[in-house]
Amino acid sequence: MLKTRIITALVLLAVLLPVLYSNNFTAFAVVATVFFGAAIWECFRLFNPTSSKAPVVAAFWTAAFAWAFFGPNAGNPVFWFAISLLLWALRFAPSLKIGLPPLDSTANTLLSVVYAVSLVGCFAAIVVLYAYSPLYLLSVMAIVWAADIFAYFSGKAFGKRKLAPSISPGKSWEGAIGGGIAVLVIATLVIAFGGQALANTFPVRVQASLGWAATYAILVLIVAASVVGDLFESQLKRRAGMKDSSNLLPGHGGVLDRIDALVPVLPLAALIGAWL
Repeated sequence: MLKTRIITALVLLAVLLPVLYSNNFTAFAVVATVFFGAAIWECFRLFNPTSSKAPVVAAFWTAAFAWAFFGPNAGNPVFWFAISLLLWALRFAPSLKIGLPPLDSTANTLLSVVYAVSLVGCFAAIVVLYAYSPLYLLSVMAIVWAADIFAYFSGKAFGKRKLAPSISPGKSWEGAIGGGIAVLVIATLVIAFGGQALANTFPVRVQASLGWAATYAILVLIVAASVVGDLFESQLKRRAGMKDSSNLLPGHGGVLDRIDALVPVLPLAALIGAWL
């Protein structure tokens, strides 16, 4: 499994990094649309695991996404960021406590559409953050990756109190806190010693505009949002009886398995960037 994970990761890097740094917006648009389509397909499979309509639904949403954000009359994506964040604050985060509706209910169908809207916000944010610069986009993603990696090691070393035992028994409060502390330390080092090479990263830009206190508060909020995103997808998979959202990425599961923590974070970062 480890060998498969490494090979898949190397292939993804070989495809994605040249696209990000090629300054070819058409290639970026194609790749972003393909990944959005995969995420939407997985989304509707998680909400309707016995349905055969997921490919048709995904095709419709993907075509609408491509037209809305890469077509001749591309609109203002800030609306989608705000809507996405409201959905996470008012519906998805509370579900970690109150639970999800039954799979065969109308409420579940409506929730699937609402989650798809949040995915639109996530990928619209990818478009906007990429427009700032590929490094800016990667710096936001790196915050989430660092939080996840250090949460794993902190949880292994110190984890005692379960964060959400009925959803993801392996996660602990100590792990989440350790991940957050690691992000603050890394961001501090980047801001203090990154120099011109890292001047166009998210932490540096936020600190330059808002100061240290606000930067730390925003980073903590981002880490918290990433944990919620991760747990919510785990909740969807547990309800659907699935280990992974799909097998599209051998050794890694599906696209949603790799971006679940990013779904609420990227619209938040893009909204902050637009505000700055």
